Amino acid sequence: MNNIPHDSQTQISQAEAEELMRSLLHKEGTWVEWGKICRQLQQAGYSTQKIFEDTGFQNSQQNLVIVAAQVFDNLVQSNVDSEILNYFKGPRSDVLYEFRVLNQQQRVDASLLAYDKRIDVDGAHLVAKAMQDVSRMSQLPEAFTNHPGDWVAYISWKRAKSKKDLQERSRLIAQGLKFAHSATAREAIEKLLSDFSVVKSATAPLLPLYRLEIEEELPRIVPLAGSYPLDSQAIEAIEKLEIHQPFSSIKATSGTYIPVPGWQTLLKATDPVAYLCNSDLLPKFLGGKVEEVLVILDRAIKNWDINSYFIVEIEGKLELRWFETEPNVKIIGQLVLVLRPKKILDEGNITEPWQMDD
Repeated sequence: MNNIPHDSQTQISQAEAEELMRSLLHKEGTWVEWGKICRQLQQAGYSTQKIFEDTGFQNSQQNLVIVAAQVFDNLVQSNVDSEILNYFKGPRSDVLYEFRVLNQQQRVDASLLAYDKRIDVDGAHLVAKAMQDVSRMSQLPEAFTNHPGDWVAYISWKRAKSKKDLQERSRLIAQGLKFAHSATAREAIEKLLSDFSVVKSATAPLLPLYRLEIEEELPRIVPLAGSYPLDSQAIEAIEKLEIHQPFSSIKATSGTYIPVPGWQTLLKATDPVAYLCNSDLLPKFLGGKVEEVLVILDRAIKNWDINSYFIVEIEGKLELRWFETEPNVKIIGQLVLVLRPKKILDEGNITEPWQMDD
């Protein structure tokens, strides 16, 4: 047996831990005790893998009995009759586990219904889902009362009405009759035995779900220092931006920021800052009409390199220059890229999916 980890939340001695492990190994007591022991060991710093190796309780089984024991405690706290508590010790941990998604009062109501109807884990899943769905509704149809049995009956009634297949329709009617608590709910469901009209139920639309597949789809957010002319202080005054993954979010209290596609050269930049200037101020002529471009520099790189352009300060103004030899002027940062604006073929249709840059 390993020593108790130093970062444990609940201190227990090694002897106590060994006794708890032994009790689990021999499955002493009920599953409720097993869940409490597993939780105690985990809070003491023992990993689920270590508990599995010493007791044979798999990770999933540990989680099930821990969570189900918490639901069982909700029943104890609500002074549920001992006969019902003994029923769930049966063992029926899998049934109580399904009620984990409910609040404390709903857990008690669902458990009482599960006891009354003697349902299995599939029935428990049905009850939990129905209680979640109905609890979000503003009002039920008049025939159905505010009772968990009627809630399940309502869901069964609603689904049965939308089914053409007689076998599936009959199964849902039987399910509704099984759970119906009130006479009015039972009557509403029984009407479906003679009424075969199909009422299409509305279904929730698909989620607009996407996944980022390539780095360029996730923009690099760069602080914008301003427009030319600028001096070095305007660049140096920009606070370094912290980017948080996985969605490249930033936290900013002030300033202006600009999104740029996540090209590799930008991802390599340690401390990028941008400014705007006209294309005719660049050290090389770009051709075409003069337009505003975005200049992005990396403030983290201040050492001269013959293969790079650098932003320097000359006579109080920023200048983009290439130097054949190491300059004797202050280097503000290395050029990362110059970005030209998107060429819009038809400004009235920029939102159309077929619109592309040349």
